[in-house]
Amino acid sequence: MLCPHGLPGEGAPAATPTGPPPVRLLSAPPGTGARNPSAPPSPLSPETPFTPLSRFEPPSPHPVSLSVPPSLLAPGTERDPYPLYRTLRVRHPLVYDEPFGAWLVSRYADVRAALADPRLVAPPPGRTLTHLEGGTHSAHRALVSPAFRGRALAALTAGVARTAYVLARRLAARREADLVAEFCHWLPTAAVVAALGLPYEDTARVHAWCRTGLDHLGGHHPELDAFLRPYIARRRAHPGADLLSALCTARADGRPLSDEAVAGLAGTLLGAGGEATARALASFLANLLDHPGQLGVIRARPALTAGAWAESLRRDPPLHVVARQAAEPVGPIPQGATVACLLGAAGRDPARFADPDRYDAFRADPGELAYGSGRHFCPGALLARLTAEHGLDALLTVLPDLRWAPGFRPVPEGLVSRSPRTLLVRLR
Repeated sequence: MLCPHGLPGEGAPAATPTGPPPVRLLSAPPGTGARNPSAPPSPLSPETPFTPLSRFEPPSPHPVSLSVPPSLLAPGTERDPYPLYRTLRVRHPLVYDEPFGAWLVSRYADVRAALADPRLVAPPPGRTLTHLEGGTHSAHRALVSPAFRGRALAALTAGVARTAYVLARRLAARREADLVAEFCHWLPTAAVVAALGLPYEDTARVHAWCRTGLDHLGGHHPELDAFLRPYIARRRAHPGADLLSALCTARADGRPLSDEAVAGLAGTLLGAGGEATARALASFLANLLDHPGQLGVIRARPALTAGAWAESLRRDPPLHVVARQAAEPVGPIPQGATVACLLGAAGRDPARFADPDRYDAFRADPGELAYGSGRHFCPGALLARLTAEHGLDALLTVLPDLRWAPGFRPVPEGLVSRSPRTLLVRLR
């Protein structure tokens, strides 16, 4: 769905955008030299799937401007990035942003291709199975994917649903509440804690660890490692149906994973269920509360929730910027350079989506980028979807009169990560 088990059509040329054609690169990073406008463009390798960015000829009626392109760090961008995104898509589809220190890719087709390009890699910030066990990314996926099937998936689903109802019922006697602070902030971590079979009473300190050193690619937190070790030992001796047991019994090349690898993958799962999912859930609830008619239809037809969630991820992804590093030269992009894939711009590309700024919970094809990282496995996508579906169900069941508090309007904040920081609602 939204998890990068491989983006659809990965390895094949991405569809040609119907919008304006790409323009020449307008600036270059320090040390690469400025481009001569009269010289032939430096195309990306034609044999790769990164085809949309391989055309650097300017629109023929218009001369190439040598003006400095806009930057993500320009004043006002964090408050409202969408005017800049429109400028980048139309005039600077591939450009070096010197203040930000990265090459910017903004069109849907180009971002999709960049996320699937094997030359653009995501250096993990911490320990992952690939690094700890010397395995391949496919081995990582093969080991983690089974954790989301069978009894373990049932335990995960039950844990998410149970946690969502506990949090919703705590609000039932209230007149008003902030859903970010009292629901979105806690549900993802608590759900992963339940899925791993860890004690519920330890949720608060696990949550604190998740916010200081973990993300969806893993990480290393000494206190979390020390906390997990006794549980890993118990699951090795007496495995159950939870996700931690699935990791303890998994094998790579015929060998069981080391305790270090299991702890690292548990950290990956906890990181995946942390801040990014909380932000996505906040934007999802904001979009539905902004459109009570659509919310009413979903209340009557819960099967539509998955599509409404995907549409929210398209319009308001929790991460607006996903970084990649060039493992080798990619056209004008030098080896070692950072490439910023602008998911916030790609999700509102009019060449891909009709009326892209509008939230439409019933949009037929909302795309697949928000949790899409090309070939990089993201275990958080399923967790996030279950969190959204069961979280919304719990809120609508326990709090049927849920609506905005009088006079409140959600205000998204952030540049790289973006979501409303407050959702003030009337509960009854």
